Amino acid sequence: MNRARVLSHLLSRAPPGTPLAAARTFLYGGTRGKASAPPPPTALAAEPFLNGSSSNYVEEMYTAWLQDPKSVHQSWDTFFRNASAGAAPGTAYTAPPSLAEPTPHHVPLSSIAPAMSTSPMVGDAQISDKVIDDHLAVQGIIRAYQIRGHSIANLDPLGINTVDPSQGRQLVVRNYMNRFSEEDMERSFKLPMSTYVGGKERQLPLKEIIQRLENAYCRSIGVEFMFINSLEQCNWIRQKFESPGVMTMDSMEKRLLLARLTRSHGFEAFLARKFSSEKRFGLEGCEILIPAMKQVIDRSTSLGVESFVMGMPHRGRLNVLANVCRKPLEHIFTQFAGLESADEGSGDVKYHLGTYQERLNRVTNKNIRLAIVANPSHLEACDPVVQGKTRAEQFYHGDSEGKKVLSILLHGDAAFSGQGIVYETFHLSELPEYTTHGTIHIVVNNQIGFTTDPRMSRSSPYCTDVARVVNAPIFHVNADDPEAVMHVCNVAADWRSTFHKDVVIDLVCYRRNGHNEIDEPMFTQPLMYTRIRKLKPVIELYGDKLISEGVVTPEEVKEVKDKYEKILETAFSVAKQETQVFNKHWIDSPWSGFFEGKDPLKISPTGVHEDTLKHIGKKFSSAPPNASDFVIHRGIQRILNSRMEMVESRTADWALGEAMAFGSLLKEGTHVRLSGQDVERGTFSHRHHVLHHQKVDKSQYNALANLYRDQAPYTVCNSSLSEYAVLGFELGFSMTNPNALVIWEAQFGDFNNTAQCIIDQFMSSGQSKWIRQSGLVLLLPHGMEGMGPEHSSARLERFLQMTSDDPDVLPPFSDDFAIRQLSDINWIVANCSTPASYFHILRRQIALPFRKPLIIMTPKSLLRLPEARSSFDEMIEGTEFQRMYPEAGPASNNPANVKRLIFCSGRVYYDLLQARKEAGLEEKIAIARVEQIAPFPYDLVMKECAKYADAELVWSQEEHKNMGAWSYIQPRISTALNHERHISSERVKVAHDSEDQSWYEYWFPWFFPSSGPPEPESPAPSQVHVASKPIRPVRYAGRPVSASPATGNKKTHIRESKQLLEDSLAL
Repeated sequence: MNRARVLSHLLSRAPPGTPLAAARTFLYGGTRGKASAPPPPTALAAEPFLNGSSSNYVEEMYTAWLQDPKSVHQSWDTFFRNASAGAAPGTAYTAPPSLAEPTPHHVPLSSIAPAMSTSPMVGDAQISDKVIDDHLAVQGIIRAYQIRGHSIANLDPLGINTVDPSQGRQLVVRNYMNRFSEEDMERSFKLPMSTYVGGKERQLPLKEIIQRLENAYCRSIGVEFMFINSLEQCNWIRQKFESPGVMTMDSMEKRLLLARLTRSHGFEAFLARKFSSEKRFGLEGCEILIPAMKQVIDRSTSLGVESFVMGMPHRGRLNVLANVCRKPLEHIFTQFAGLESADEGSGDVKYHLGTYQERLNRVTNKNIRLAIVANPSHLEACDPVVQGKTRAEQFYHGDSEGKKVLSILLHGDAAFSGQGIVYETFHLSELPEYTTHGTIHIVVNNQIGFTTDPRMSRSSPYCTDVARVVNAPIFHVNADDPEAVMHVCNVAADWRSTFHKDVVIDLVCYRRNGHNEIDEPMFTQPLMYTRIRKLKPVIELYGDKLISEGVVTPEEVKEVKDKYEKILETAFSVAKQETQVFNKHWIDSPWSGFFEGKDPLKISPTGVHEDTLKHIGKKFSSAPPNASDFVIHRGIQRILNSRMEMVESRTADWALGEAMAFGSLLKEGTHVRLSGQDVERGTFSHRHHVLHHQKVDKSQYNALANLYRDQAPYTVCNSSLSEYAVLGFELGFSMTNPNALVIWEAQFGDFNNTAQCIIDQFMSSGQSKWIRQSGLVLLLPHGMEGMGPEHSSARLERFLQMTSDDPDVLPPFSDDFAIRQLSDINWIVANCSTPASYFHILRRQIALPFRKPLIIMTPKSLLRLPEARSSFDEMIEGTEFQRMYPEAGPASNNPANVKRLIFCSGRVYYDLLQARKEAGLEEKIAIARVEQIAPFPYDLVMKECAKYADAELVWSQEEHKNMGAWSYIQPRISTALNHERHISSERVKVAHDSEDQSWYEYWFPWFFPSSGPPEPESPAPSQVHVASKPIRPVRYAGRPVSASPATGNKKTHIRESKQLLEDSLAL
């Protein structure tokens, strides 16, 4: 019967209407020994293995198969089984598997249809298509959960933003499930390589596949990662979340988690009891943050990290200080007591303070360093500061891969999506000279910003969507599921250690109180807070869970709580005994050994040996050592030749003077870092520190990095087109090592206003608030040169307005007057007019026994002005920075004949010089240049005014009257000239040695006799007498007031410049 069926199957390949004889010929190929006629094309197409000469062989195979199916090849067995089962013509034959590699976009059928091997109808075309389509649908389902599973995950502990379970699956899988019936749910499917839900199993029933995918992606964790364009990274994440049993914790880990959660909750509860009316910005509603941070630190420490640099907003800061950094609790509690400060500084509110701690990690038994950077109320402002500090630590520790130093940034949900600095900081993460090799971001997602809910505060689905721009994986997790949080923290630490890229943990939680503890949230979020007040704290939820699991007993839970409560009470008792607070306890960047053994009022020399200047100049002016192989642009070669000519003539322009300052510091072992937009070449094409091979990509040469064999490293790097983030980054870099010259240059000076937050909140006030010094230098191109409103002024007046010196108090004079001024002021503001001045002030930053930010108004046209060059004689040993250049021309030889003394600063000096010469007034008008505007050089100004006692005083500036230095200079010149009294060196000494009075309190009566002791009848020999004079005014000469920094009309600019010079020189 079977033989007849098979023969019938073979005969069915003959064309319709074929005579029996012809059919016989078709089947057997004709008589033996004669060439057989070829089968019809339709027959060949139907059974491609069949031809006239194979018919006898087919019959033999069939006979053998009937006797024993195993005696023939599997392909014949399959063919005969299909034919016997009634397979349609042309479908019984199945080609044997190929040993060749599959072609692109093809896979072997057997790899996706394991169940087909047992089917008697494998060759059936209809069934094969269904099996293939079903497997493709299963792959689509798997991918759908990987892509969209997070959208239906149970992330919200409040249940407000939770998707309806009846609709959830359809939102994820969409139409993929439409082809499957209930019976199909029990069918097994081969698992593709793109999933790890099977563990060691290669195939699973569809029902089990879906269940495991939902456990991985739709429970308490939502994972966003499928936008990452690296297959390796995607598979790594899949394995971490899909592998069966991957979230299992043992009892010891659970007990540790409970203990940490108890401390987190207990600390906030203790503060709430003791200081109920105080703002503290507690962590209630996200107490899991403390165990989460500690888990990240533990895991990272086990992976080799030794130092952690952290930045965070105010919410939860005190808890992090206490339970993560282990800041002494009594230091925290005294901040609530309102005590006087025992040391320098104005201090800051307790929830802005930073710290630095070194301690033993008891989990890994390794010593670690923890630093939390102080932060103002400006949310996210500390992000780039943390990154810069982290990068500096990596740099100075030789940690080129970021294995030893890790940055952790904490964010609020509203700020993470709303503050542009977050985006700017993310874009530094992959830049060669700015990367920290991966940052772990933790978002405390309260689902509210102050009083604004997410529907009004962002346009993106998640607050974390900004992280997608750098392909950072995002792990959303329900903060009321502590074990899920711990798993996410482990994965984040492992990710950073493996790939050295950013990662985001989104702790979806709530805020149990209002914005602060005395705020009423029911005013604006009544429904949300009605739910919140019904919720149990997470410590109760997790404690009950562990009790039900038998991991702990109720008595043990209470014991852990009581133990920490006792620790808090003991520290509180100690804190009540304190009578003062110390700002120094909150330093986030201590400089060990920097201040020890130094005279605080002694500055090291800034002049250098001439041989050093020549060596640096020649190296800087020369082509690379392999000049024959390194093709230099012809324009660059001309610049190098010009520099060499200057070196030979012992002169330096601005670029050469800068290079000599950098090079001499590098020789002395001081690291120099120059950062900003286009700094390698320079905005005005004057610097050219990096030479580029004209025919080979990425072939570069940096002369200053190759001056000496044993020199310090020199870093010059073009930054991203960002001011806020890059300036913050460089500030953080400067905080780490005081023995480094860190410089940020603006492309144009007025661009600094987009970094105003860093300037105001960190640079100008950082030392006062946080006892944090920084020697960061700002180079701000400045000058009214007809370039329009936006490329003219660096807003000098803003920096001067923020200086901390009193315009109405004349400091006491002494031999160390200049350095005392520098020590007392918050920062230094200069407008240098010569390369020598620039050279010395840069070197002075390192020569000072302390650190102050330096703001320099740098020139534009002076970069190439022949008159604005300096001789080596002004930079060699024995020379120093000149705070003011007095008149040195003909007028200085006959002071009595001088009718006008002009004070100015910066580029305008050269305009005045030229105009004075053209007017023939060189003997009647004296011009003095103020190089250091703040602190104000009272002594030098007074000396110059005394020399030209009968001259009219004029302040000339190119800026408008309501801008520039005028509002700063005018009251100080007035103070210098009109508050003169008999001043003795003994009184100066007494003033400085007095512990009960500040120097200005001591000197006030001497400036104003009506409120103090009378003047001595005759000065002692040791006294310096300056005769009293009538009030001597200083007149303004310059542009009138204006709302715009400069005109955009060239003709107007020329007219204003001409009028400025006429007003300045008109006698």
